[in-house]
Amino acid sequence: MTVLVTGSAGHLGEGIVRTLRAAGRPVLGLDAKASTLTDRVGSILERTFVRECLDGVSAIIHAATLHKPHLATHSFQDFVDANVTGTRILLEEAVAANVECFVYTSTTSVFGRALSPGPEQPAVWVTEELTPEPKNVYGLTKLLAESLCELFHRRHGLPVLVLRTSRFFPEADDDVAVRSSYEPANVQANEMLYRRVDIEDAVNAHLLALEKAASVGFGRYIVSATTPFALVDLAELSIDAQGVVNRLFPECEALYAARGWKPFPTIGRVYVNQLARSGLDWEPKYDFRHVLESLRENRDFHSALARVVGSKGYHDRKFDEGPYPVA
Repeated sequence: MTVLVTGSAGHLGEGIVRTLRAAGRPVLGLDAKASTLTDRVGSILERTFVRECLDGVSAIIHAATLHKPHLATHSFQDFVDANVTGTRILLEEAVAANVECFVYTSTTSVFGRALSPGPEQPAVWVTEELTPEPKNVYGLTKLLAESLCELFHRRHGLPVLVLRTSRFFPEADDDVAVRSSYEPANVQANEMLYRRVDIEDAVNAHLLALEKAASVGFGRYIVSATTPFALVDLAELSIDAQGVVNRLFPECEALYAARGWKPFPTIGRVYVNQLARSGLDWEPKYDFRHVLESLRENRDFHSALARVVGSKGYHDRKFDEGPYPVA
């Protein structure tokens, strides 16, 4: 099975191509930008180019996208073109080429405003049942692309699985208040409690989705580290997250203090990966307990793959106000 991976110059795409190559599996990397992991350079908006790339391909992982950082540099129409029209062309050509399965990389950003609890409300328990409320064109176009995937499954029988991934990039947080109060590793450690996934686990979820697509047909899955929190913690998380963390992990306080780190004072959402774990037989290795074990042993809590892929940035130019000027 030759796998076409779009977005092979990006964080996730590179991770997928690296992993497939290391396993000796045939893979073709496609991206608009050249890279050592990209075999074909071009746009998914060019139908002839896409058709040529699909010759001999049995499966597609569509990870290419314009995402939140590009709101600073790209137009509304750019997002529609890349995220919606590009996905439609890939789906149409996949059907024409008799591709066996299609895995679409979506995002938890499709939930948008649904992720923010009201005043004095408990944290939001985020499962696949939560109704998306996109708050910008990024989330909107990713949700539209998900719907296209479902439509093509229903009309053409193409097996398609949608993975709504949480954060896996290593770049500094875009929120200036967070950047000024926490170092990046502290932020990412905290996020492993509720809204982050290590890239190795994200890659493995995509590869398992390839195996499961034919038997599932169509499905949506949240891909995030396994949270230690339960429904009974939600009210307290919204007012005293540090108290919950210290109760569940008494050793956290000392391990954090040794590095000058601190938990977030409140947490307003919790991503739940139960459906992905059961439906894809996915067993993510990296969670907050792993973070603490790594701190205890004085080693990096990120996977080896995360370290190899590293930081890529988002734009060719630098912004004075942070990694990208998007609120």
